[in-house]
Amino acid sequence: MAVSSIGVGSGLPLDALLTNIMTAESQPLTLMAKKEASYQAKLSAYGNLSGALSTFQAAMATLGKSSTFENLQTTIADKTIFNATATSKAASGTYQVDVTKLAQAQTLTTTGQTSKTALIGSGATTTLTFQFGTISGGTLTNGTYAGATFTQDANQATGTVTINNGDNSLQGIRDAVNAANIGVTATLVSDGSATPDHLIFISKKTGEVSSMKIDVSGDATLQGLLANDPAGTQTMKQTSIAQNTQLTVNGFFINSATNEVKEAIQGVTLNVAKIGTTSMTIAKDSAAVQTSVNSFVKAYNDLAKTIKSLTAYNAETKTGGLLVGDSTARTVQDQLRKTLSTSLEGLSNSNMSLAQIGVGFQKDGTLAVDSAKLTKALETNYDDIAGLFATVGKTTDSLINFSSSTSATKAGSYDVTVTKLATRASMTGDVNLNAGTTTIAAGTKMSVTVDGVTSRIALAEGTYTSAQIASMLQSAINGASEISTAGSKVTATIDSNGFLNLQSDRYGSASKISLVSDTGTSAATLLGSVSGGIDGVDVEGTIGGVAATGSGQILSAGKGSDALGLKLEIVGGTLGSRGRVDFSQGYADRLSKLTDGFIGSEGLIAGNTASINSIIKNITADADAFKLRLVGIEARYRKQFSALDALVASMQATQTYLTQQLASIAANSTSS
Repeated sequence: MAVSSIGVGSGLPLDALLTNIMTAESQPLTLMAKKEASYQAKLSAYGNLSGALSTFQAAMATLGKSSTFENLQTTIADKTIFNATATSKAASGTYQVDVTKLAQAQTLTTTGQTSKTALIGSGATTTLTFQFGTISGGTLTNGTYAGATFTQDANQATGTVTINNGDNSLQGIRDAVNAANIGVTATLVSDGSATPDHLIFISKKTGEVSSMKIDVSGDATLQGLLANDPAGTQTMKQTSIAQNTQLTVNGFFINSATNEVKEAIQGVTLNVAKIGTTSMTIAKDSAAVQTSVNSFVKAYNDLAKTIKSLTAYNAETKTGGLLVGDSTARTVQDQLRKTLSTSLEGLSNSNMSLAQIGVGFQKDGTLAVDSAKLTKALETNYDDIAGLFATVGKTTDSLINFSSSTSATKAGSYDVTVTKLATRASMTGDVNLNAGTTTIAAGTKMSVTVDGVTSRIALAEGTYTSAQIASMLQSAINGASEISTAGSKVTATIDSNGFLNLQSDRYGSASKISLVSDTGTSAATLLGSVSGGIDGVDVEGTIGGVAATGSGQILSAGKGSDALGLKLEIVGGTLGSRGRVDFSQGYADRLSKLTDGFIGSEGLIAGNTASINSIIKNITADADAFKLRLVGIEARYRKQFSALDALVASMQATQTYLTQQLASIAANSTSS
C-alpha cells in the first residue's frame, strides 16, 4: 500500500512538491478536456441547426402540396339546413339550395307476440333472404303495399340469415340477423298491449333503393311472421318508408339516397340536416393563400435567424457563434438563397415569379412580403400561384389528369401522345333475355372470376325479367366476400339486343372476367354460347416523345426521359396528340428536398456530426490512456520521494547523533 503522505520523516514539503509536479504533468489532459468541450459545443450547434432545418422542412412539406393553395371558401346563410365542403374542382358562384325532403331508412315490424323469448314454430331450420331495392307503383295503406313492384338494387348484395332450432324466438332472430351483418339492424320493442313484443328490421342504408324484400324458406310459422314481398305477400308492416333526400340547386332537381349529397354541385359535398331554403357562396380562399405565402416567408426567416446566431461574429466583444466560419453552415445558407434565386421551369404561366407576388430578399438576407402586390396577384393570377411553391402538374387536355411524380422527375413541359386507350374486361352473351322471362332453379351456383379473384356465388330461385337477372347477378358477384375484399366490382347490364353484359370496373391488362356453371341453372341460360370474356388492355403512348409504360389508365414516363417518374391518368378522349403537361416543382418542394440533403441520414450535417463524434471518441480514449500513464508517473515519483524522505531522515538522525557526540566531547574537554 502506497504511503498517503511523504516528507513526514524528513520534514521536507514533498507532498506539495509532488502535487505541483503532477499538476504540470496533467497539463495535456486539461488541453484534451478543453478540446473535447469545444467539439461538444460544435456538436450542440449542429444539433440546433439540424432542428431548425427540420422545422423548416416540415413547413415546406405542407406548403409543397398543391392542395394547400387550392382551398375554396363556402359561406352558407343558414348553416342549420346544411353544411358544405368544396374541393378545387368546384366553381365559384352563388347557389340557392331548397331542401324539401330528408333521406331515411325503411323500417319493418312484425305483428305483436306475447313473449320475446318464447319459441315460434316447429324449430325447423329456416333461411331468411334479404334483398334491397326500390318499391314502385301501387298504393300504401296502413304499412302494406298493394299493386306495387320491387326492383332489386344491383349495387347491394343479397344477405342470408339462418335460423336454427332454439334461435326461433324474437330475441333469437334478432341476434341472428345482427350477427349476420347483412345491412339490417334488428331490435325489439314493446307497445304495452296484450301482445306487446315486436321484432323490428331497419335497413342500415337510407334511400329509396334500400327498401327490403324478405323471402323465408323453412318453418311455415316464421314465414307467416317475417315474409315481406312488397309486390306480393307482406306479413310485416312498414312503419318508416325508404326515402331519398330531395332538393334543388338553382332550380335543378337533385335526388340523393343519403343526406350526404355529393356532386350536386361539381366538387361540393352537402351534408343536409333539415328541410329549408338558404343560399351558399363558393369563392376562392385568397386569405388562406395569403396565410400560406406568409407562412413560407416566416419559415425561411426563422431558419435564417438561427443560422445567423450560430455564425455571427461580434468585433467589439471579439466573440463569435459556435459555427462562425463553419463551411457547413455557410453551404446551407448559400444553397438556400441560391434555390430561391433560381427561376422555375414548367410553369403554365412562365411570367410568374416570387417577385411578381411581392416576395423578395431584404438587405439583411431575410424575405419580406409586399401585401398589396400579393393581393393584386391573387386577383389576377390566383390559379398560377400554387406552382411557385408546390409540385404542380397541369394538363392542357381535360381528359388527362396529373397523377403523381417522383424526385427524379424534372420540371418542364412535355407533349403527350396516346396510341391506345385502356379498356375494361367484359363478357357479353348472345342470348336475347328480353324475349321472355328467365327461370333460375333452386340450388343454382356459379363460379365467377373477376380480376384474378374467384368466388362461388348462389343465385336465388325464381323467375326474372332481363333487368332483374342483371341486378341479381351484379348483386351476387359484388357481394361475394372474396371479390369485395379484393376491391373488385362488376357492372351487369342488358344491351339493346337483350344480351347480358358483364364488365369489370378495373381498367388494364389485369382486368379479367369469366362466369362458369357449377350447379343448377347453367351459365349458358344467361350467356348462350359465350364461354369466355375479353380481357382489358393498358393505355399506351408517349410522354415527352419517349415511349411510356401503361398500367390500366395510368401512363408513366419511360426511362431516358426527363419526365421519368411522372404519371398521368388518361380517362378518355381520342388517339394521337393530346396536348402537353406542364410540370413544375415549386420553391417549397425544392427547399424541402434540399433540406433533406442536409439533415438526412446521409446528409451533410449527419456526416459532420459523425466525424465530430469520432473525434470526441478518440479524445476520450486518449484521455483515458493518459490518465493511466499519470497513475504510473505519480507512483514512480512517490516511490522516489519516499526513498528521498527515508534517506534524508536517516542523514538527519546521523547528524543529530554526531551533533550530540561532538557536544559531549566538547563538554568533557572543558571539564578537564
